[in-house]
Amino acid sequence: MPTALGSAAARNLATTTKTRPQNTATSPRWLLSELSWKLLEAGTYRVNQRRRRPVRDGLVRFDQNRIVPPSLARLLPFAGFADAVELQQLSMSFELREVPARTLLAELGAPLDALTLIVHGTVSREVPGAYGTAAVTALLGPGEQIGAELLTGPDSRWTFSARTETSCRILTLPAAQLRELLDRTPRLREHLARPAPDGPVNKYGESEIPFASGHTGETELPQGFPDYDTEPKEYDLTLAQTRLRVHSRVADLYSNPMDQTREQVRLAVDALRERQERDLLTHPDLGLLAQVDPGQRIAARTGRPTPADLDELLSRRRSTAFFLAHPRAIAAFRRQCTAAGLEPGQVRVRGQQHTAWRGVPILPSDKIPIDEYGATSILALRTGADQGGVVGLGPADLPEELEPGLSLRFEGIDPAAVITYQLSTYYGVAVLVPDALGVLDFVEVGR
Repeated sequence: MPTALGSAAARNLATTTKTRPQNTATSPRWLLSELSWKLLEAGTYRVNQRRRRPVRDGLVRFDQNRIVPPSLARLLPFAGFADAVELQQLSMSFELREVPARTLLAELGAPLDALTLIVHGTVSREVPGAYGTAAVTALLGPGEQIGAELLTGPDSRWTFSARTETSCRILTLPAAQLRELLDRTPRLREHLARPAPDGPVNKYGESEIPFASGHTGETELPQGFPDYDTEPKEYDLTLAQTRLRVHSRVADLYSNPMDQTREQVRLAVDALRERQERDLLTHPDLGLLAQVDPGQRIAARTGRPTPADLDELLSRRRSTAFFLAHPRAIAAFRRQCTAAGLEPGQVRVRGQQHTAWRGVPILPSDKIPIDEYGATSILALRTGADQGGVVGLGPADLPEELEPGLSLRFEGIDPAAVITYQLSTYYGVAVLVPDALGVLDFVEVGR
């Protein structure tokens, strides 16, 4: 028998010391805090650029190892071709193959014998180097191709060697089958035979502006002008909303010492901000991962994120403000640094220490997806409108604004005495210049 009052009974007469309600899903949201934000008077942001002509292939999309037919139009020879039936026929003609690592797919000087699309894995493109060793000129990842020259030059030869760096899944279309297909698809054949666009362009596809320099005397000067894109890209603000319901009895009787309504709103706002950052990264239309220019997308050479991979990502742009990576990708990068005998740097951002490379902080975000193969992506961003960078978009003003870009509206009390509030947040993100955003893809975090 107890001889003194137990703690369970005594607790009924005691006042507890309590915390505010905690939210497990809360993250640091570094993307939201480090982006520079442009506040819009209207709901649309227009990005004017110089007119550009495609100068490299886009990425072909796949659905369960099958080509999504319209995405074939992202390859330069098919640019502008929109016949859905003939694209479907073309997509069904490819054969799926599994290829081990270090397999030679193409040999320099040999007849060009197939068009190959990479579904999974990485492929290096090599040419003889100046000092007798092979020089890697490109590292290709999922969605990229080798052999597209076959479409416009049937008797072409390989101008490089191609070798798988990892085990790969590829789709191939042999030259003989391609010729048979073109005989059955007249519109596609006519499209491939069209003349190339006129006029010189720079490496970004913008028309060259002619200059004269170093001349003497009365030399007639060349003339030209920087043309503008007649259909500039426009970014519309998107939104996330919810209706928050609180019974008046709870709000009246259980709001001391903590205001129940205020805590409910705080937790809902936190969840909305999490959704906002996730959309800015992964939304299939407006997210950063969907906006990467093909020329700014590279693949990790061996799957593991090495210092050389991050150097390659850095070299694609000026003034990189920060990397953004899944915490597991950061851990994988640190393992590769340790294996190479290197110590990554440390940079303080908003009072917190972060892993850095070449002085650029690598900020964590668990919203960057890891796919079924254990692969993820690392982003590199230049930010700010003045730098031609990545810019977050939000409304300049909202009715009943609770905090920037987020409004809280009282909807009323229903017959069941439940109070309803509407929470809305509006946002978007724009990439002003293609090289403002780059991605290192196929980053394996499980090895």
